[in-house]
Amino acid sequence: MSLPLPPHFDAAATSRVFRVPYAERAAEARQWAIAHGIQPAAADSRRVGLLLVDVQNTFCLPEFELFVAGRSGTGAVDDNARLCTFLYRNLDAITEVVATLDTHSPLQIFHPIFWVDERGEHPAPHTVVSARDVEDGRLRINPRVAAVIPSLGPDPAAYALHYVRRLEEGGKYPLTIWPYHAMLGGLGHALVSAVEEAIFFHSVARQSPARFEIKGRHPLTENYSVLAPEVDVDPAGRSLVGRNTALVDHLLRLDALVVAGQAKSHCVAWTVADLLAEIEKRDRSLARRVLLLGDCSSAVCVPGVVDYTEAADAAYRRFAAAGMKVAPSGGAREIFAPP
Repeated sequence: MSLPLPPHFDAAATSRVFRVPYAERAAEARQWAIAHGIQPAAADSRRVGLLLVDVQNTFCLPEFELFVAGRSGTGAVDDNARLCTFLYRNLDAITEVVATLDTHSPLQIFHPIFWVDERGEHPAPHTVVSARDVEDGRLRINPRVAAVIPSLGPDPAAYALHYVRRLEEGGKYPLTIWPYHAMLGGLGHALVSAVEEAIFFHSVARQSPARFEIKGRHPLTENYSVLAPEVDVDPAGRSLVGRNTALVDHLLRLDALVVAGQAKSHCVAWTVADLLAEIEKRDRSLARRVLLLGDCSSAVCVPGVVDYTEAADAAYRRFAAAGMKVAPSGGAREIFAPP
């Protein structure tokens, strides 16, 4: 039987930024645990993790830089109302929360300032950069940026071509120039307030610290997945960013893992794909431990520009075919039972 929603929760609050009153919520969480017989997470015989991918203001609020609207136009806001509801109602069954944080600075390969065209202008957000663009000189790495990033090496043009080719050869999305987003230290980088509040409430009620995973800080590669970068080596074969094997090991030691977040077509899809690749190396039956909340993630969709909805849905079908479960967040209490 699922738990009731605590009195402080307002589903409409997922659309705004607010300060979480920690002392008040902590006192309420302790009383909530007593009133509903919620045991500390350390007592769980079946360990269930909730992996929240990039549930940050930059992706989840309409006034921020990369709001994931989905086709509905209100995608991430609605997703987070359902996500918070899911966390509160299943507070006693979720052992721990793992939250990823997309984390950037201005001078990164997917931001406008990193590139210039033949006139010296920066490309507009949502520009797609192909290998042909680089080969023909339509876009090149901004020499002023190259001067302050030593890891680019003596030949930035070689790195630019190497990078876009690796993306195309690997069957991943081509390089997209994104608006400046998830700036470390800024409001966009922060978790959605209502989600932060729910995680905090869970941590106190279950006496279980949340685990936060930073991703995306290297200037020379995208990092949609929290488990691996899009490109992992430079043209000379030197490592850029390693795989997050510690997190993989941690997630696969859980008895069950529930996944939600943004965007379904990008950071969620690539994280799950990397997790599935590790599962297939180790033990395919582990896929049955993973549940994707189908109504708590939306695809990137910018009307008239891009729509990744079909690609996201196709990815989820592949995950389901591999043994993972896909289910709505409401009325899914049975997902916590052993397979």
